[in-house]
Amino acid sequence: MKLIRVGVDLAKNVFQVHGVDRTEKPVWRKKLSRGDWLKALLERIEPGCEVGMEACGGAHYWARQLQARGYTVKLVAPQFVKPYVKSNKNDANDAEAICEAMSRPSMRFVAVKTVEQQDIQAVHRIRAELISQRTAKGNQIRGLCLEYGLTAPRQLNQLRAAIPYWLEDQTNGLSSRFRRLLTGLWQDLLGLDDRLKELDAEIALIAETDPVAKRLQQLRGVGPTIATAIVATVGNAKQFANGRQMAAALGLTPRQSSSGGKDRLLGISKRGDAYLRMLLVHGARSMIRTAGSKTDPLSQWVMRIANTRHQNIAAVALANKTARIAWAMITNGSDYSPSQVTPQL
Repeated sequence: MKLIRVGVDLAKNVFQVHGVDRTEKPVWRKKLSRGDWLKALLERIEPGCEVGMEACGGAHYWARQLQARGYTVKLVAPQFVKPYVKSNKNDANDAEAICEAMSRPSMRFVAVKTVEQQDIQAVHRIRAELISQRTAKGNQIRGLCLEYGLTAPRQLNQLRAAIPYWLEDQTNGLSSRFRRLLTGLWQDLLGLDDRLKELDAEIALIAETDPVAKRLQQLRGVGPTIATAIVATVGNAKQFANGRQMAAALGLTPRQSSSGGKDRLLGISKRGDAYLRMLLVHGARSMIRTAGSKTDPLSQWVMRIANTRHQNIAAVALANKTARIAWAMITNGSDYSPSQVTPQL
């Protein structure tokens, strides 16, 4: 029987496949090892057959492998596969659910990332984890030193300035053992600072050499970090029909709880990439801090929201606007034009 659609449940070592024919009858159900699954798949399927996978770890790599061989690959978000899982959860049922989900006409799919996108994404993930480690290291130093009666202001740069002073001060009651321990923690903190500087330089280089990231930095509140994060997350943005869809995918549009013809909008959905959403909101906050002294329509619009409602609402609204403008710039290949930005969402 000729297969028209195959769902693949990916795992570390065992891959489950579920294939159906033109009558939607399951004709291929098999568990394959990691080393053999791709060869077995290519031997069984013919050109024109669609292959679906959950957008999970390793999915983009395997999708590129299949695309390079001329097959159509569809990646489905895990939350969209779950409603199609019948009975108990296991590999076979998951593969069947993926095969069923990818057949739905209204299903939304995840765009396959390029190697370049994954490289940029790796830089951002490593940087975010190092920032988390640096924060934890600073909190550890504060907590330990507090037991000796030593405190520093909340800012990390203030802690950096205080530690050498504590180590040099022979009258603060620190024992020689704790001074050695504190020196080691100080070196750990400096090492994390150096690693972050290296990654910031890498991001700056990407932002300077990537044409899309370079154009996105024309936006207010968008620097190298945000621009490269957008490129890594959305790529060419063609998976979105318009800017609102891209903003919705990033969780910057309201949740709905509507029924009986009555529309009820709640807070933002917070779906999608939390990291990029956080960057866009923080970038919007930095723009709002200087918007009060400007007279352009965008600044007046966001300040009107900040003054009549709340600065947090204004920051999210501006982040939403930035995402929409970024979509237009990416898909049209255009530069930022302040005169074309409308003051309404």
